[in-house]
Amino acid sequence: MFIDEATVYVKAGDGGNGCVSFRREKFVPFGGPDGGDGGKGGDVIFRASSRKSTLIDFKYKPHIKAARGVHGKGSGLHGKNGEDKIVLVPVGTLIYDKEDSSLIADLDCEGAECVVAKGGRGGRGNARFKSSTNQAPRTFEEGEKGEERTLRLELKLMADVGLVGFPNAGKSTLISVVSNAHPKVGDYPFTTLEPSLGVIKVDEENSFVIADIPGLIEGAHKGSGLGLRFLKHIERTGVILYLIDYLGFKEKSPIEIFATLKAELYQYNPELLNKKQIIALNKIDLESDESKIKKVEDEIRQKSDLEVYSISAIRKKGLKKLIWRLNELILKSREEKNEN
Repeated sequence: MFIDEATVYVKAGDGGNGCVSFRREKFVPFGGPDGGDGGKGGDVIFRASSRKSTLIDFKYKPHIKAARGVHGKGSGLHGKNGEDKIVLVPVGTLIYDKEDSSLIADLDCEGAECVVAKGGRGGRGNARFKSSTNQAPRTFEEGEKGEERTLRLELKLMADVGLVGFPNAGKSTLISVVSNAHPKVGDYPFTTLEPSLGVIKVDEENSFVIADIPGLIEGAHKGSGLGLRFLKHIERTGVILYLIDYLGFKEKSPIEIFATLKAELYQYNPELLNKKQIIALNKIDLESDESKIKKVEDEIRQKSDLEVYSISAIRKKGLKKLIWRLNELILKSREEKNEN
């Protein structure tokens, strides 16, 4: 099950209490204070890991606590610090404070981590309070409480290419043919109910990740269909690939489909249209007249002002040229990102 949002309560460990103790040794009737300090409470740390691909763990374990510090002991023995609680989350996880919706961290690379709740400081034992005027203090400190808070987690997939299109455009077929992904494929709307990632190997030196975003429909930015929930996954991509059915969809022509998809992306986030974009006209194997294909291709190219590639995912036709062009755009996108 793909879970890309979760709410979780985190509680860092409390600090251990300081100890009240006095030296009890033979021939030392008035031993001084020797109470040790309490240990620090453990932190709760979230760490990005490629071993995780969903936030489903938090559905079954919504409460996370770190260990408390051990209390101080006599003979000047300090309590052991509480063990930190390290929680692995998928790369691309955003962490928000649920109370004020402020962004705490964006764990956008392998190994990135954030302390989301700090453990409490250990309390001081009575040995710390000895002074010239108080040789036998019975004063000690309790450990501080560890931080606690409720977090909202949101996962945005880390991919180079975001594949968008209407239901039945052939996205799952395309991604299964060109990558190592194996999404569910079927001839009915909304076959794909969750995003999937595929790695496309271009050559010995180049590869990129493509995200199959579940089919959009008109009104997706308002929550219609599956769109609103999954549009966010396009935000991290460097290139948007529109996959359009050559035969159209529900009385919409290919150019009308493109206009609708573009409008949905704009309504959700206008900045999405600043990304590099390219169009693939799919299912050309269903048309025997090459001139008709070229006519549709030229119309889309003219009205969209974007590059258009005619392909047949199921027949593996035109894919190599498309993949090479996508790789070129991705490399440019990465260069521009590094410059900024």
